[in-house]
Amino acid sequence: MRCLNGDARVEETYRSALAGERARLLLTDPPYCLLTRRRKGGEVRDKRAGVKIDREPVVRFADVRAYRRFTEEWLPKAAAHVEGPLIVWTNFLGKEPIRAVARELGHGEAGEFLWAKRTSQHEGNEQLLRVYETALVFLRTPLPQLQAGDVQRVWCVAAGYDDDGEAGRWGSHPNHKPFSVLEPLLRQWSRPGDLVLDPFAGSGSIPAAALRLQRRVACSEIEPQWAALASRRLSGVHR
Repeated sequence: MRCLNGDARVEETYRSALAGERARLLLTDPPYCLLTRRRKGGEVRDKRAGVKIDREPVVRFADVRAYRRFTEEWLPKAAAHVEGPLIVWTNFLGKEPIRAVARELGHGEAGEFLWAKRTSQHEGNEQLLRVYETALVFLRTPLPQLQAGDVQRVWCVAAGYDDDGEAGRWGSHPNHKPFSVLEPLLRQWSRPGDLVLDPFAGSGSIPAAALRLQRRVACSEIEPQWAALASRRLSGVHR
C-alpha cells in the first residue's frame, strides 16, 4: 500500500491515487485555519520552539478569506471523485469556510463529530477535556429528518492525542488522530470493502485506520517525507 506524494489542489493527484475509481467516502484532515501570528506592528512572529501548532508541517493563513480560497482549491476536486459522504476535520475558524464551499457543491451538513481532547491533568475522579476538534459531515442527499430549522446531529468521543502510541511511532505529526477517534466515523459512514479517499494523509492516521477496518484506501500527501513515512506505515497494517 502506497501513499502518493501529491498536491490535493491538483487534479492529477486524484487521477493517480484513484486510478479511475470513485471513492465511497472522503475522510480527510486538511491544514486547519490557523492564522499567521503577527506582532502589533504587522511583522510576522517567529515560530515558537517546542509548540506543536508551530511545528512543521503546520500551515498558517493570512486570514479566513485565504483559508476559504484554499478550500475552494481542493474540496471541489476531491468531491468530484466521491459518490458518498464528505467528512472534513477542521478547527473553529475553519468551519464556516468549509461549510460554504460544501453548500456550493450541493452537499447538506448532517452534523458534527467532536473530538474532546483529554489532558493528563485530573480533578479528583474526573479527567479534563482541554480543547476540541471537529469533523464536519456532509451528504449529497441530506438525511430526511434534517429539515430546515432542525437541530443538526452532534456526535462526540473523548480521547487523548496518542492513546494508542501510534503518533510517537510515526513521527508525532501535529495532526495525528488516534484510532479510537477515527473508528466511529469509518464504521458509521462506510462499509468493509469501500474505498476511502484521504488527500491530506500526513503520517497516515486515517488510511491506517481504514485499512485496519477492512476498507480500501486511496491517499496522498504533499510533503515527500511524510508521504514516504505513511507508505511505510500502511505497508505494515494487518487487515
